[in-house]
Amino acid sequence: MEMIKRPDDMQRITTVELAEAFIAEQVEKVRKQVGDKKVLLALSGGVDSSVVAALLIKAIGKQLVCVHVNHGLMRKGESEQVIEVFGKQLDANLIYIDATDRFLDKLAGVSDPEKKRKIIGNEFIVVFDEEAKKLEGISFLAQGTIYPDILESDGVKAHHNVGGLPEEMAMELVEPVALLYKDEVRVVGSALGLPDEMVYRQPFPGPGLGVRCLGAITRDRLNALREADAILREEFDKNGLAGKVWQYFIAVPDVKSVGVRDGKRYEGWPAIIRAVNTTDAMSATIEEIPYALLHKITDRITHEVEGINRVLYDLTPKPIGTIEWE
Repeated sequence: MEMIKRPDDMQRITTVELAEAFIAEQVEKVRKQVGDKKVLLALSGGVDSSVVAALLIKAIGKQLVCVHVNHGLMRKGESEQVIEVFGKQLDANLIYIDATDRFLDKLAGVSDPEKKRKIIGNEFIVVFDEEAKKLEGISFLAQGTIYPDILESDGVKAHHNVGGLPEEMAMELVEPVALLYKDEVRVVGSALGLPDEMVYRQPFPGPGLGVRCLGAITRDRLNALREADAILREEFDKNGLAGKVWQYFIAVPDVKSVGVRDGKRYEGWPAIIRAVNTTDAMSATIEEIPYALLHKITDRITHEVEGINRVLYDLTPKPIGTIEWE
């Protein structure tokens, strides 16, 4: 596959006017490409897929079929938000599938990060194949690929969107934001009228919490991760850091340490906080969080989340550390 290259003279989209010009251009392009056929989109609820969904709804309305697969690796409350915004507010043609057990059963005992990504990616394709077969006349598959995905997919990581479609699916790709950087995607999302909490929501990898529940995923550790992550997000929201920090999350390794709770020995996992700033995801700097807030987050996570007895803070920039741990 030939690598898509952003033209050297392409202006960075920083204003509503530039975003509207881009949208108009893409709407025309999509209508020309798709005609009267139907398009299937994996709607994760992340910034990229949400913006693609809104753009395609504008271009082709109900010809777009959005499929939201809850793979059991979503953050707390995310699937509910997708149903609310797209199913109710935007009146999208939305299909919701809870495939939690399918994914977690397949991932049981698998600790290698690339294998985990492949299992999650392949299972997505299987789920989509099943859905596509139930639907009439689906000819296209839309994807929320953005430019850093293309630049980084060269050996750094397995492409985190659905890739390598099976032959029998025979779908042509629609990738309207493939030449944009993340900051540009947000400007376009705002111009499309998506709610701020979705447009400025931090990016989330395709495999979701699957690459933050480090090593082999177990349901109890995944649940602890989801709850700890929700506390971190809530505290960042309350303390004005949500809009200031580009990406912040918890990673939970498969390591136990001894602690004390209620006067007894208590073995638990550590929750590792990662909070980074970047404009294009190619490099990242560490956000300095006030110690008082770190203490508050630590106190809440260690007292409210079953199975976690330590909180650590990751101080590594990118490079040398990637944004995600796996």
